[in-house]
Amino acid sequence: METLKKHLPEYLMEAAELGLFMVSAGVFTVLFEYPGSPVHHAIANTDLRRFLIGVAMGTTAIALIYSPWGKQSGAHMNPAVTLTFYRAGKVQRQDAFFYILFQCLGGLAGVYLVAILFGNLFTQPPVSYIVTVPGLLGWAGALLGEWTIAFIMMMTVLLSSNHPTLNRYTGLFAGCLVMLYVTFEAPLSGFGMNPARSFASALPAQNWTDFWLYVLVPLLGMLSAAALYQFWFGRRAVKCAKLHHANHKRCIFRCNYNSDGKVDLSDRLPNS
Repeated sequence: METLKKHLPEYLMEAAELGLFMVSAGVFTVLFEYPGSPVHHAIANTDLRRFLIGVAMGTTAIALIYSPWGKQSGAHMNPAVTLTFYRAGKVQRQDAFFYILFQCLGGLAGVYLVAILFGNLFTQPPVSYIVTVPGLLGWAGALLGEWTIAFIMMMTVLLSSNHPTLNRYTGLFAGCLVMLYVTFEAPLSGFGMNPARSFASALPAQNWTDFWLYVLVPLLGMLSAAALYQFWFGRRAVKCAKLHHANHKRCIFRCNYNSDGKVDLSDRLPNS
């Protein structure tokens, strides 16, 4: 409970960030995919509509990562990201628990807010709470797609966030990957890659189709990337759990960066 009191601002930021991401995903999906939408009628090409949704979601992710909240909390917005950094020794157990809890609550709040604002436009097919379910190739294709995008995302985050020159651009790389995933991978799995995001849609929709896949596979993909990264560069190669660290916001993680994004030889104490 002491950790909860001290780090509550970061937990609330994580909830708000995923909540805002889900609001953005819901609004833009209704705008482009609801059959009665004038934008849907104006853009007949399905692939082009999905690309534009991807641009919107990638831009949203970048804005959240570089926002004051994202700079302070680390902008995980994803239990798989949090657990991967926990496994790498950068997140304390209590923080990992509360990050995941608040991510789930924030995602749910975002989905319910869009449902209140748009009603059946959001809750009924074809939008259907933007629930993540297997696509063209069934559960096997979704499994392969989810593992691949999670692996690539975490490997990109680790390679860039721990690089002395590239660390300030990690959010841009992550946002561009989101755009590509929505455009090209979403037909396979609905682009989950985030257990809290999938849970936030599945619960109100009461659609648990292959839900296990969206919980386990993103985590396995990211853990695999982290294990390979640490095999290549060493366990201490992971410097911090933030996606953006070149700022003067508080860092609650076991961190090897100073506020300028430079490597410090000794771990900074958590809560600093």
